[in-house]
Amino acid sequence: MTVIALHHFIDGTWVEGGGEPLVDVNPSSPRDVVAEGPGASRADVDRAFAAARTAFDGWRRTPARTRAAILLRAADIIEAHREAWGRELAREEGKTLVEAIAETDHAANILRFHAQEVERQSGGVFESPSPGERILVIRRPVGVVGAITPFNFPISIPAWKLAPALVWGNTVVWKAATSVPVLAMRFAGALEQAGLPRGVLNLVNGTAAVGEAIVAHADVDAVTFTGSTNVGRSIAAQLATRGIPFQGELGGKNASLVLADADLDVAVEQVAIGAFRAAGQKCTATSRVIVHEAVADEFLRRLAARTERMVVGDAQAEGVEVGPVIDRAARDRVAAAIALARTTATVVVAPEPYGPDELDGGYFIAPSIFELNEDDPGELWTEELFGPVIGIRRVPSTDAGVALVNDSAYGLSVAVFTTGLADALKVIEDISVGVVHVNSASAGADLHVPFGGSRASALGPKEQGAAAREFFTETGTVYLRG
Repeated sequence: MTVIALHHFIDGTWVEGGGEPLVDVNPSSPRDVVAEGPGASRADVDRAFAAARTAFDGWRRTPARTRAAILLRAADIIEAHREAWGRELAREEGKTLVEAIAETDHAANILRFHAQEVERQSGGVFESPSPGERILVIRRPVGVVGAITPFNFPISIPAWKLAPALVWGNTVVWKAATSVPVLAMRFAGALEQAGLPRGVLNLVNGTAAVGEAIVAHADVDAVTFTGSTNVGRSIAAQLATRGIPFQGELGGKNASLVLADADLDVAVEQVAIGAFRAAGQKCTATSRVIVHEAVADEFLRRLAARTERMVVGDAQAEGVEVGPVIDRAARDRVAAAIALARTTATVVVAPEPYGPDELDGGYFIAPSIFELNEDDPGELWTEELFGPVIGIRRVPSTDAGVALVNDSAYGLSVAVFTTGLADALKVIEDISVGVVHVNSASAGADLHVPFGGSRASALGPKEQGAAAREFFTETGTVYLRG
């Protein structure tokens, strides 16, 4: 297959980087090189910031409707390439083809949402205690935004960060994850083709050193980041000493709570979807399941049968439900956790690891389920594994289930399965997470409502919906007298 040349988008021009070589491979078949070329250097990052700073004044003065029109044109371009770019996404990242095309569609819709959002009321008028005066509250862009995005949603997460940043008048220096440069190039290219002025968006692909250069840069006014909790907290600490705002969507260790009155057909299917789609590589993926002891045996029987029917294979192949994890290191980390769980927990479903000649040598992990030791549940209960693995525990009551859901350093998402209104209302009040699903999978985030968690899952303002503007704008209070 074609090897794509890796380039960077700096000051309106596609350029070759001055950094170390990068090789992007297909995780379904690592012999297939998707893209390669030099990563960005520190000098490239400097040029990107210089371009963003130069472009900022003109872009912030551009009428909001004009900025929005560029996002709308870019959305149409993405939609026109949905199948081709979806196939590239599946090849590059390992998400199944159905999910990859759906993500591409979602990115286009995110652009459209924020293009319309900027038309809504953005400030207010207040009465003044002084005669002949009015008090206005206005919104201004924060300036040059550094954006660092992950591999697992290579076009939709950039869309939900960059769309509000751009439409509210900011300029951006953006680093995508090392393993997904092609979709980053496609997204930047759509905005370029839509007429985005030079310097407004700058894409610098590269290793972690490029992200570090963005965070440390003297010209960055705010940083938005999605990634691990440890890295996010480190970035936040660095920025705090300089008084620079930070928005972090971090880790998750999300639970599904199956109560005694749950519809088990719904619960089984939604838990399987939440845990195993995208090979468990979602910050909102289900990795802990808490089930009432009254239905535990039957639930486990049905979930095991559904899991064993899961089709694992090349992400681009028809009918595949579970693709690979992103790279060899991820596969080895998840495989090691499964091997340890075999010795400390009860196996529900845990196929033997794939051999080096199976599935074209891709980075595949068979979906696995373990019932955990109550006295020492281990890392399957506490650590974000980012793979298709579930740890299960039984509880005698709803209250005990809620307590176990909250038994985590993280607080991103939960799924609760019940047919009782009283229990549904109770968990909404008592579970301490940012996103609660009742009778649907824990994984998922809609573009028009706030998204984010609590505790180790988030820092700073929420993302998506109308909440997005809170990070990408700052308010100004104006006392206006004739």
